[in-house]
Amino acid sequence: MIRNLYNWTLSLAHSPYALWALAVVAFIESSVFPIPPDLMMIPMIIAIPRRAFLIAGVATVASVLGGLLGYIIGVFAFDSVGQPILEALGKAHSMEEFSTQFNDMGFWAVLIAGITPFPYKVITIMSGWTAMPLGTFIVTSILARALRFFIIATLLWKFGEPIRAFIEKRLGLVFTAFCVVLVGAFFLVRYL
Repeated sequence: MIRNLYNWTLSLAHSPYALWALAVVAFIESSVFPIPPDLMMIPMIIAIPRRAFLIAGVATVASVLGGLLGYIIGVFAFDSVGQPILEALGKAHSMEEFSTQFNDMGFWAVLIAGITPFPYKVITIMSGWTAMPLGTFIVTSILARALRFFIIATLLWKFGEPIRAFIEKRLGLVFTAFCVVLVGAFFLVRYL
């Protein structure tokens, strides 16, 4: 099923409505859809490199708006389903502690999920679930998603098809390594 969804999403990149399809995929990927918008961006930018930054901008805006939907899902699903279950189990206090810890590192959680292969939708929903300040969530989402999509757009615009294999196979690893170094440096500076 996932393979069929993957192929269908990829086929949208070649349609006359590709930019609109990208917006829809980026929007729903931020809260429920399993296929990342990068999959569509790559062939779209290779086909028309001069539109690289427009494509990245559409993906960024739609992804952040979709992230807000994920945030709302987190707010309402937790209140209506999760909270009563935790209270019945006597675990409501544990969730308050988890929520505080998550929100203390919320900027980093959203940033890392927004630029690495970690599913961004998990963090968007958790951000609403833990009542992360909406302003922090929005600003960090814009930063993370723009960073990810505009780096991809820039690489494809500059190098074209030859960089495609690197982006598809190794860019997620590079983003992850970058985040590990960034977070490690932050904690070293903060605690030393």
